[in-house]
Amino acid sequence: MDQLIKDSLEFLKAGAEQTQTLTLMELVFALSSSLACSLIIGWVYRFTHKGIGYSQSYVQSLVLTSLVTTLIMIVIGSNIARAFSLVGALSIIRFRNAIKETRDVGFIFFAMGIAMANGTRFHSVALVATGFISVAMLLLHFMNYGANQQNRERLLRVQLPPGLDPHTALEAVMQKLFEAYSIVLVESVRQGMFTEVLYSVRPSPDLSPVQVIDEISKVNANLKVSYNFAMHSEDI
Repeated sequence: MDQLIKDSLEFLKAGAEQTQTLTLMELVFALSSSLACSLIIGWVYRFTHKGIGYSQSYVQSLVLTSLVTTLIMIVIGSNIARAFSLVGALSIIRFRNAIKETRDVGFIFFAMGIAMANGTRFHSVALVATGFISVAMLLLHFMNYGANQQNRERLLRVQLPPGLDPHTALEAVMQKLFEAYSIVLVESVRQGMFTEVLYSVRPSPDLSPVQVIDEISKVNANLKVSYNFAMHSEDI
Protein backbone atom coordinates (compact mmCIF):
# COMPACT_ATOMS: atom_id res chain seq x y z
CA MET A 1 0.00 0.00 0.00
CA ASP A 2 2.80 2.39 0.94
CA GLN A 3 4.62 1.55 -2.29
CA LEU A 4 1.46 2.25 -4.31
CA ILE A 5 1.05 5.66 -2.69
CA LYS A 6 4.73 6.42 -3.27
CA ASP A 7 4.51 5.42 -6.94
CA SER A 8 1.39 7.52 -7.39
CA LEU A 9 3.06 10.61 -5.89
CA GLU A 10 6.13 10.10 -8.08
CA PHE A 11 3.87 9.82 -11.13
CA LEU A 12 2.06 13.04 -10.27
CA LYS A 13 5.36 14.82 -9.63
CA ALA A 14 6.80 13.65 -12.94
CA GLY A 15 3.65 14.64 -14.79
CA ALA A 16 3.62 18.08 -13.23
CA GLU A 17 7.18 18.70 -14.32
CA GLN A 18 6.49 17.83 -17.97
CA THR A 19 6.28 20.85 -20.24
CA GLN A 20 5.80 21.12 -23.95
CA THR A 21 6.83 24.56 -25.10
CA LEU A 22 5.02 25.80 -28.17
CA THR A 23 6.75 28.03 -30.66
CA LEU A 24 5.14 31.31 -31.63
CA MET A 25 4.19 29.85 -35.01
CA GLU A 26 2.46 26.86 -33.35
CA LEU A 27 0.59 29.17 -30.99
CA VAL A 28 -0.66 31.32 -33.85
CA PHE A 29 -1.61 28.25 -35.88
CA ALA A 30 -3.59 26.73 -32.97
CA LEU A 31 -5.52 29.96 -32.38
CA SER A 32 -6.09 30.46 -36.10
CA SER A 33 -7.40 26.91 -36.45
CA SER A 34 -9.80 27.45 -33.55
CA LEU A 35 -10.93 30.75 -35.05
CA ALA A 36 -11.67 29.15 -38.41
CA CYS A 37 -13.52 26.21 -36.83
CA SER A 38 -15.55 28.42 -34.48
CA LEU A 39 -16.55 30.73 -37.36
CA ILE A 40 -17.92 27.67 -39.16
CA ILE A 41 -19.74 26.60 -35.98
CA GLY A 42 -21.25 30.08 -35.61
CA TRP A 43 -22.41 30.10 -39.22
CA VAL A 44 -24.01 26.64 -38.86
CA TYR A 45 -25.80 27.77 -35.69
CA ARG A 46 -27.11 30.92 -37.37
CA PHE A 47 -28.20 29.05 -40.50
CA THR A 48 -30.02 26.30 -38.61
CA HIS A 49 -31.60 28.50 -35.93
CA LYS A 50 -35.40 28.39 -36.09
CA GLY A 51 -36.54 30.09 -32.90
CA ILE A 52 -37.34 33.73 -32.31
CA GLY A 53 -34.63 34.27 -29.70
CA TYR A 54 -31.62 34.58 -32.01
CA SER A 55 -28.70 36.40 -30.37
CA GLN A 56 -25.69 37.79 -32.20
CA SER A 57 -23.93 38.02 -28.86
CA TYR A 58 -24.32 34.25 -28.38
CA VAL A 59 -22.75 33.50 -31.77
CA GLN A 60 -19.82 35.78 -30.99
CA SER A 61 -19.52 34.09 -27.60
CA LEU A 62 -19.06 30.75 -29.35
CA VAL A 63 -16.03 32.16 -31.16
CA LEU A 64 -14.65 33.75 -28.00
CA THR A 65 -15.22 30.57 -25.96
CA SER A 66 -13.36 28.54 -28.56
CA LEU A 67 -10.35 30.86 -28.58
CA VAL A 68 -10.17 31.11 -24.80
CA THR A 69 -10.49 27.34 -24.36
CA THR A 70 -7.67 26.81 -26.85
CA LEU A 71 -5.49 29.23 -24.93
CA ILE A 72 -6.28 27.48 -21.64
CA MET A 73 -5.38 24.08 -23.08
CA ILE A 74 -2.09 25.48 -24.39
CA VAL A 75 -1.25 27.01 -21.02
CA ILE A 76 -2.08 23.79 -19.18
CA GLY A 77 -0.22 21.50 -21.58
CA SER A 78 0.67 18.37 -19.62
CA ASN A 79 1.36 20.26 -16.41
CA ILE A 80 -0.91 18.91 -13.69
CA ALA A 81 -0.09 21.73 -11.28
CA ARG A 82 -1.24 24.32 -13.81
CA ALA A 83 -4.39 22.33 -14.46
CA PHE A 84 -5.39 22.34 -10.79
CA SER A 85 -4.47 26.01 -10.48
CA LEU A 86 -6.65 26.97 -13.42
CA VAL A 87 -9.55 24.88 -12.12
CA GLY A 88 -9.36 26.76 -8.84
CA ALA A 89 -9.10 30.13 -10.55
CA LEU A 90 -11.98 29.50 -12.97
CA SER A 91 -14.24 28.09 -10.26
CA ILE A 92 -14.93 31.63 -8.99
CA ILE A 93 -16.71 32.50 -12.25
CA ARG A 94 -20.49 32.50 -12.07
CA PHE A 95 -22.67 32.49 -15.18
CA ARG A 96 -25.98 34.29 -14.82
CA ASN A 97 -27.37 34.08 -18.36
CA ALA A 98 -29.95 31.36 -18.81
CA ILE A 99 -29.69 29.21 -21.92
CA LYS A 100 -32.96 29.55 -23.83
CA GLU A 101 -32.72 26.37 -25.88
CA THR A 102 -31.21 22.99 -25.07
CA ARG A 103 -29.68 23.02 -28.55
CA ASP A 104 -27.59 26.07 -27.60
CA VAL A 105 -25.83 24.05 -24.90
CA GLY A 106 -24.80 21.51 -27.54
CA PHE A 107 -23.16 24.22 -29.64
CA ILE A 108 -21.23 25.45 -26.60
CA PHE A 109 -19.83 21.95 -26.06
CA PHE A 110 -19.18 21.73 -29.80
CA ALA A 111 -17.05 24.88 -29.72
CA MET A 112 -15.24 23.83 -26.55
CA GLY A 113 -14.48 20.33 -27.85
CA ILE A 114 -12.98 21.69 -31.06
CA ALA A 115 -10.96 24.21 -29.06
CA MET A 116 -9.61 21.49 -26.76
CA ALA A 117 -8.49 19.49 -29.80
CA ASN A 118 -6.68 22.51 -31.26
CA GLY A 119 -5.16 23.42 -27.92
CA THR A 120 -3.68 19.92 -27.59
CA ARG A 121 -2.33 19.97 -31.19
CA PHE A 122 -4.92 17.56 -32.61
CA HIS A 123 -5.62 19.97 -35.45
CA SER A 124 -6.64 17.29 -37.94
CA VAL A 125 -9.15 15.92 -35.41
CA ALA A 126 -10.57 19.41 -34.90
CA LEU A 127 -10.96 20.05 -38.64
CA VAL A 128 -12.53 16.67 -39.39
CA ALA A 129 -14.87 16.88 -36.38
CA THR A 130 -15.94 20.42 -37.32
CA GLY A 131 -16.81 19.33 -40.84
CA PHE A 132 -18.55 16.13 -39.79
CA ILE A 133 -20.68 17.66 -37.02
CA SER A 134 -21.51 20.72 -39.13
CA VAL A 135 -22.74 18.54 -41.99
CA ALA A 136 -24.75 16.48 -39.51
CA MET A 137 -26.46 19.60 -38.12
CA LEU A 138 -27.23 20.86 -41.62
CA LEU A 139 -28.77 17.51 -42.54
CA LEU A 140 -30.93 17.57 -39.40
CA HIS A 141 -32.02 21.09 -40.32
CA PHE A 142 -32.99 20.29 -43.92
CA MET A 143 -34.68 17.02 -42.92
CA ASN A 144 -36.58 18.84 -40.17
CA TYR A 145 -35.60 15.89 -38.00
CA GLY A 146 -37.61 15.41 -34.81
CA ALA A 147 -40.50 17.67 -35.80
CA ASN A 148 -43.92 16.55 -34.69
CA GLN A 149 -46.30 17.38 -37.51
CA GLN A 150 -49.29 16.53 -35.33
CA ASN A 151 -48.42 19.12 -32.71
CA ARG A 152 -49.80 22.47 -33.86
CA GLU A 153 -50.68 23.85 -30.47
CA ARG A 154 -50.95 27.58 -29.92
CA LEU A 155 -51.69 29.79 -26.94
CA LEU A 156 -54.85 31.87 -26.73
CA ARG A 157 -55.34 34.41 -23.93
CA VAL A 158 -58.82 35.91 -23.52
CA GLN A 159 -60.09 38.53 -21.09
CA LEU A 160 -63.70 38.24 -19.92
CA PRO A 161 -65.95 40.43 -17.78
CA PRO A 162 -65.98 39.36 -14.12
CA GLY A 163 -68.41 36.62 -13.19
CA LEU A 164 -68.70 35.27 -16.73
CA ASP A 165 -68.09 31.53 -17.00
CA PRO A 166 -65.58 30.84 -19.81
CA HIS A 167 -67.20 27.48 -20.60
CA THR A 168 -70.56 29.13 -21.12
CA ALA A 169 -69.30 32.21 -22.95
CA LEU A 170 -66.67 30.69 -25.23
CA GLU A 171 -67.70 27.08 -25.77
CA ALA A 172 -69.50 27.64 -29.07
CA VAL A 173 -66.86 29.83 -30.68
CA MET A 174 -64.03 27.59 -29.51
CA GLN A 175 -65.66 24.56 -31.12
CA LYS A 176 -66.10 26.57 -34.32
CA LEU A 177 -62.48 27.76 -34.57
CA PHE A 178 -60.31 24.97 -33.18
CA GLU A 179 -59.91 21.25 -33.67
CA ALA A 180 -59.03 20.84 -29.99
CA TYR A 181 -58.65 23.13 -26.99
CA SER A 182 -58.20 23.03 -23.24
CA ILE A 183 -58.09 25.58 -20.46
CA VAL A 184 -54.61 25.93 -19.00
CA LEU A 185 -55.04 28.82 -16.58
CA VAL A 186 -57.80 31.06 -15.21
CA GLU A 187 -56.84 34.12 -13.16
CA SER A 188 -58.16 37.45 -12.00
CA VAL A 189 -56.43 40.54 -13.44
CA ARG A 190 -56.47 44.26 -12.73
CA GLN A 191 -57.59 43.77 -9.15
CA GLY A 192 -60.60 41.69 -10.11
CA MET A 193 -61.87 43.92 -12.91
CA PHE A 194 -61.46 41.10 -15.47
CA THR A 195 -61.07 37.35 -15.66
CA GLU A 196 -58.27 36.12 -17.92
CA VAL A 197 -58.39 32.64 -19.44
CA LEU A 198 -55.40 30.94 -21.07
CA TYR A 199 -56.15 28.20 -23.60
CA SER A 200 -53.93 25.69 -25.34
CA VAL A 201 -55.56 25.35 -28.76
CA ARG A 202 -55.04 23.37 -31.95
CA PRO A 203 -56.33 25.47 -34.87
CA SER A 204 -57.60 24.30 -38.22
CA PRO A 205 -54.92 24.43 -40.97
CA ASP A 206 -56.62 27.32 -42.81
CA LEU A 207 -57.47 29.39 -39.73
CA SER A 208 -56.05 32.93 -39.77
CA PRO A 209 -55.16 34.92 -36.63
CA VAL A 210 -57.43 37.78 -37.74
CA GLN A 211 -60.37 35.39 -37.82
CA VAL A 212 -59.57 34.22 -34.29
CA ILE A 213 -59.45 37.78 -32.95
CA ASP A 214 -62.69 38.79 -34.69
CA GLU A 215 -64.69 35.77 -33.54
CA ILE A 216 -63.50 35.93 -29.92
CA SER A 217 -64.10 39.70 -29.73
CA LYS A 218 -67.77 39.17 -30.54
CA VAL A 219 -68.36 37.19 -27.35
CA ASN A 220 -65.98 38.80 -24.82
CA ALA A 221 -67.28 42.38 -25.02
CA ASN A 222 -64.30 43.48 -27.15
CA LEU A 223 -61.84 42.97 -24.34
CA LYS A 224 -58.21 42.01 -24.92
CA VAL A 225 -57.48 38.87 -26.96
CA SER A 226 -53.92 37.57 -27.48
CA TYR A 227 -53.24 34.77 -29.95
CA ASN A 228 -49.78 33.26 -30.27
CA PHE A 229 -49.75 32.28 -33.94
CA ALA A 230 -46.39 30.51 -33.66
CA MET A 231 -46.20 27.03 -32.15
CA HIS A 232 -45.65 27.41 -28.45
CA SER A 233 -42.70 25.59 -26.92
CA GLU A 234 -42.02 27.91 -24.00
CA ASP A 235 -42.97 27.48 -20.38
CA ILE A 236 -46.32 29.07 -19.59
